[in-house]
Amino acid sequence: MYFVKPPIAAAAYARISSDPTGQGLGVQRQLEDCRKLAESRGWSIAEEYVDNDVSAFGPKSRPAYVRMLDDLARGLRDGVVVYNLDRLHRQPRELEDFNAICKRAGVRHVITVTVDVDLGNDDGLFMARVIAAFAAKESGRKSARIKRQALQRAEQGRPSPSFRRPFGYTQDQMFVVESEAAVIKDLVARYIAGESISSLTAWLSREEVPTVSGAAWSPTSVRSVIRSPRIAGLRTHNSVVIAKALWPAIISEAEHDQVIAMSKTKQMQNRRAPRRYLLSGLLRCGRCGSRMASSSKHGKRWYICPQSQGLASCGRLSLAAESAELWIAEGVLARLDSPAMTATLAGGSANNYVQPALAKELEADREQLVDLGRMFGNREIGAEVWKAAREPIESRVRVAERRLAASSRNDALGGLPLGSPELRNKWTQLNLTRQAAIIGAVIDHLVVAPGIPWARAFDPDRLSPVWRL
Repeated sequence: MYFVKPPIAAAAYARISSDPTGQGLGVQRQLEDCRKLAESRGWSIAEEYVDNDVSAFGPKSRPAYVRMLDDLARGLRDGVVVYNLDRLHRQPRELEDFNAICKRAGVRHVITVTVDVDLGNDDGLFMARVIAAFAAKESGRKSARIKRQALQRAEQGRPSPSFRRPFGYTQDQMFVVESEAAVIKDLVARYIAGESISSLTAWLSREEVPTVSGAAWSPTSVRSVIRSPRIAGLRTHNSVVIAKALWPAIISEAEHDQVIAMSKTKQMQNRRAPRRYLLSGLLRCGRCGSRMASSSKHGKRWYICPQSQGLASCGRLSLAAESAELWIAEGVLARLDSPAMTATLAGGSANNYVQPALAKELEADREQLVDLGRMFGNREIGAEVWKAAREPIESRVRVAERRLAASSRNDALGGLPLGSPELRNKWTQLNLTRQAAIIGAVIDHLVVAPGIPWARAFDPDRLSPVWRL
């Protein structure tokens, strides 16, 4: 094709759908061919636009392509060089949008290694539309094949291909890295025992435990590790567990269910700020029965019955935090150190039987939800039947998760040297969230009675604990 005036500020565009290595070798090859083609035609390339590891078929945005369209619309580019038209579009609608922009900007020349397209005449536009239609059809077929292969791989319990190694496993995801598995077991045990995500993150940083990528640990990355079904030997597909994995588990399924149940409970409680008060949530006002809140005044910490418009609390009672916390902590330690308590806990608890049973119920209900979803997807049942069958199962799942989270409370006592002089030394080494979890496992709540007006000394008789154990 002969052009009277070759473009002097053309755009070169390169795209590849998948680049698992992240090295961009595919787009580099495309650009090399585009440069040679432009040089052979006497075109000048003003800028190269690259979308690496981005499909043109899915809904994911293509930043470089969008930027190129903007430059074309503003008259900054007067031609387009691309390796093949399907690098530009795999959807007919996108082609029409591209053509409209080029038409308004007076850009009509698109050249590729295989074919040239003149968008300024009917034949050229027709050819571009035919190519886009075939590309869309092939992309649809390819997408369906890939999705089916991914589902089959998941149903067989095989791992999905991943460039990044998961923490706790080898690169092929089939074998355990023992040093990292030990960290995962510790994280899960401490989380179930009541330690917060922020506390676990700080611990990993202090111990200089390396991440897979070498980046610093964050609450998000810690949460992702301990919540992952992978470490329980479970294979998911589209965030749903559908099979037992072929790789070995690091934690049990019961532990995984506890982690998920507890994390949902904590999300509902919305505890985002780091804990600063040991007895937060445990104290009740002896005047009105309201939950007492923490407060700080003149550099001193207090627990107060809050008074605010719209609240039923009286606002007429306060308690010095430091003295109360020391007294309650000593009372809990004394109770845990008693021979009767040691014998009771050594004999096991109902949780030893409740947790596995709950975990089995959860597994059965979740499998039933998966079966329902598969039946709905295969059009064996309609939407109304699917919804009616799903709701009671989801309700049972929510109840079981709450019960499992509640049954995990006594796990906060795990690892404590009961009946040993080391108990109090161990207590001083624990962080605030773990100490609070232990107190919460032993005490349901404390009722705070009104004090004597103007009394300065701490009066332990004001506190009436309601014991769990």
